[in-house]
Amino acid sequence: MHSDTLESLLVTTHRLARLAAQASGSRTPAAIWRTLAILETEGPMRVGELAAACRITQPGMTRTLATMVEEELVLRIADVEDSRAWLIKPTSKGISALNVWRTEIAATLEPWFGELTLAEWNTLAEAARILEAHTASDAVVA
Repeated sequence: MHSDTLESLLVTTHRLARLAAQASGSRTPAAIWRTLAILETEGPMRVGELAAACRITQPGMTRTLATMVEEELVLRIADVEDSRAWLIKPTSKGISALNVWRTEIAATLEPWFGELTLAEWNTLAEAARILEAHTASDAVVA
């Protein structure tokens, strides 16, 4: 029973994000936004860890990161634990771009929900709070 609810939430949130991204008209690949969001939440990561977190191949992540470095959205910093390795860290420009993107897609979605009552908005706000609390990196069980 609960798995049905979780499945519905998962399917609907994916659809909502996809529709919002398409409606916004942005040509920035979703992989860039996903990468920035993961780095914002999890902090600097090695390329392999980041690829796994984004669910793409390491060569695919390397290509994505080349674009992101060129656009100054991320930078490579030395890994103090292993001088042979690099960590990927978002830049302030990258985090700013991510925040602008989130604002744009939220604004794109707002008209679709214009008919909601205050009680419905409050329900969505509570659902968002619950989802955030149970998906924060320190709350997730591997």
